[in-house]
Amino acid sequence: MTNAISKVTKNGSSLNVEWRDGEKSNFNFMWLRDNCPTAHDKDSRHRMFNILNVSENLSPKKFLINTDGKLEIEWSEGNHISYYDPDWLRKNCYTIKNKQKYISPYQLWNSSLQDNLSLISIKHDEIMNSNEGLIKWLELLHQKGIAIVKNAPTEKKSAFPVLNRISHTRETFFKTPFEVINIPKPNNSAYSSHALRNHMDLPWFENPPGYQFLHCLINDAKGGDSSAIDAFAVANYLRNNEKDIFETLVSVPLKFRDKDYTQESHRNFYAPAISLTKDGDFNDIRFSVATMDTLDCHPDIMDKVYKAHHRFGNLLHDNKFQIKFRLEPGDIFSFNNRRILHGRTEFDPNSGHRHLQGYYMDRDEIIGRLNFLKK
Repeated sequence: MTNAISKVTKNGSSLNVEWRDGEKSNFNFMWLRDNCPTAHDKDSRHRMFNILNVSENLSPKKFLINTDGKLEIEWSEGNHISYYDPDWLRKNCYTIKNKQKYISPYQLWNSSLQDNLSLISIKHDEIMNSNEGLIKWLELLHQKGIAIVKNAPTEKKSAFPVLNRISHTRETFFKTPFEVINIPKPNNSAYSSHALRNHMDLPWFENPPGYQFLHCLINDAKGGDSSAIDAFAVANYLRNNEKDIFETLVSVPLKFRDKDYTQESHRNFYAPAISLTKDGDFNDIRFSVATMDTLDCHPDIMDKVYKAHHRFGNLLHDNKFQIKFRLEPGDIFSFNNRRILHGRTEFDPNSGHRHLQGYYMDRDEIIGRLNFLKK
C-alpha cells in the first residue's frame, strides 16, 4: 500500500477521507457497499452483491482505519463488514478523478500529413512478428485513427492473419471480406468505377463498424486514388471557429438509410453528424452524401440544418484537411470508420484491374486489445 489514510469522518450520506499527502476524497455509502471486495465472484469477477437487498438508508454502524491500514466498515444492515485497501480507494476515487483535466487520446491531423505518410505506415511483418509492432499499429489506429500496413500478402483473404492479431472481424451482410471491384448493376457505389466522396461506411446502422481495413490486391487501373480526412479535426475547427454550425451538427439528428436494392431488410437510423463523449471529446462523425435519407427536421430549422450540413461537407473535402494517396498491392488501408472519412477518385475499368478486399472490426476490439497489451 502506497497511499495512506490519515483521517475518516462521516458527512451526511458519505465518508470524507483525508489522505496523508493532503488530498481529500468523498465516498458515498451506497457506492462503498456496492464496491465491497466481497461483492464480486472470485473467478468470474462479476458483481454478485444485490443492491436491491439493502435499503436506501444503509449507513456505516462503525468505521475505522484498522491495523493493516485498511478502511474497515461495519454496516447497519446485513450483518456485514467491509475492508477497503487504500490503494484501491485512491485509484478509484471519483472525487479526485472529477477534478482532473481530461486529456484526449486523439492526435488530430490535417493535410500536412501528406508530406510524411511514413508516420502512419508500418510493415506487415513487424505486426506479425512482435507485440511491439502490434502495439505500434494499434496506437496509430487509436490515436491518429489511420494506418497503412505495407507489404502484406496479396492472395485473397490474406489479411485475416494480421487482423486476427487484434481480434475477430465484424460480419455484415456484405460478408467478410467484401469485394471492392467494379461489377455490373452495382448495389453499392463502392462496387462501381465512380468517384466516391469522403464518407463513413454504414451510417444507417445504430452502431456502425468502428474500424475498416481495405486490403489492396491489385491496382492497375488508371485513377482510383484514395483520400482520407480526419473529421475530428474538422469538427474541432468548427467548435473553435463556427460555434453555431457546430451546435447544429451536434444537436440535430440526421436520417440515414440503406439503399441497397438487394437487401430484404429496411435499415435506417437517426443520429447527429457529430456526437460527443461524456468528457466532451469527439465520439462519432456520421457523414455520407450517398446514404443520407430525405430529411424531416422541423421546418423552422431546415434551412439552418442544410447550411450546417453544406458547410461541414465542404470542409470535409477541403485540401487543407485531407490527404490523397495511391494504394499499392500489399497495402492495407486501416482506419477508424467513425472518425476518418474515406473516398477515391474515379477510375477507368478498361485501363486495368482494381481489386480491394474489405473487412470491419468493432472499436472495442482495437482499444481493448491495446489496453491489454500495454498493461
